[in-house]
Amino acid sequence: MSDLRGAISVAGIGNTNRWNAPGRTAFDQLQEATFLALEDAGLSLKDVDALYCAHSTSGLPVLNAAERLGVAGQLRHADGTMVGGASFLFHLRSAMSALATGQCDVALVCYGSNQRSAGGKLAPMPDPQPFEAPYKPRYPLSSYALAAGRHMHDYGTTREDLARVAVAAREWARMNPAAFEREELTADDVLSARMVNDPLTKADCCLVTDGGAAIVLTRTDRARDLRQPPVPVLGSGIAVSHRQIASMPSLSETAAKHSGAAAMAQAGVRPEDIDHVMVYDAFTICTLMFLEDLGFCPKGEGGAFVSSGAIAPGGSLPVNTNGGGLSCNHPGMYGLFTLIEAVLQLRGQAGARQVDGAEIALAHANGGVLSSQATAILGTEAAL
Repeated sequence: MSDLRGAISVAGIGNTNRWNAPGRTAFDQLQEATFLALEDAGLSLKDVDALYCAHSTSGLPVLNAAERLGVAGQLRHADGTMVGGASFLFHLRSAMSALATGQCDVALVCYGSNQRSAGGKLAPMPDPQPFEAPYKPRYPLSSYALAAGRHMHDYGTTREDLARVAVAAREWARMNPAAFEREELTADDVLSARMVNDPLTKADCCLVTDGGAAIVLTRTDRARDLRQPPVPVLGSGIAVSHRQIASMPSLSETAAKHSGAAAMAQAGVRPEDIDHVMVYDAFTICTLMFLEDLGFCPKGEGGAFVSSGAIAPGGSLPVNTNGGGLSCNHPGMYGLFTLIEAVLQLRGQAGARQVDGAEIALAHANGGVLSSQATAILGTEAAL
């Protein structure tokens, strides 16, 4: 994959910003995001010849999306890999290969959800969890609570450290007019919120929203002729470690160390070269562990790093600048939104939350219960 560095670019992004949209189905959200992404790129549905989609409540998401969008007959490549919220960064990697080898010319990665308006609860996974089901855990919350507890035991991480993750996300969200939650949030608010699974309170948990997202990918030489400045993909990496949390090799270390290292090696960058970071913050412990495993601070020092103010506005490492899954949106599978915010930052289109001089961004997504990890490094053309 090393010869793919910079060969493929994100040419268009679409975000419905509809976090509570009663009456709209998941595929309504997907379709609207697709139209927005194609319009952003200056392309149309007629140009799409590759489709990538995943969905937690559809067993055949690519077929449903292709039929809904009316592109089935023109597809030359498709991939419905389902590894939870990281699926879309897996799709990114698949699309890069297909585009580079001429199997397609314009790839669409898309997602939609009506999780909030359809009931306001996480959709249960239909696959069995034989080793855990007898204990009746709250899926996926109990799994992340186990990881948080282990990290606290191993490294002395505190509940206050976790609360600082939520507070930093909210501070960024307050600069994003599209964020779902923008009210002031303090560490005391997080700590005094309703305990839902020790050591995590309700404020340690992501939102439950509706939403739709899509990106359009094409070869960088073609992207230069389209409507928006191209955002080349400099590197990508994926890793899979387990399904049930009971089978996770270490509760305090994730496979992000593998996906991140692969992505950075392909991109030819180190953590200190990266200007902007998006990580999948389904729970506060996720941000802390991923920052460690991606190399932004030593293992076990994530709590102190976050509590120093490093990831908040004005800190040394801007993280989750849209407000993340904790404060902006979380429609069931959040991974695609990490890419969209990274692209906005690299284009210089992020408004009040714009990171000055951002040229290299890292987007990282997680699936299952810390089970699948995917990392992408994006850059401006100046970073090529």
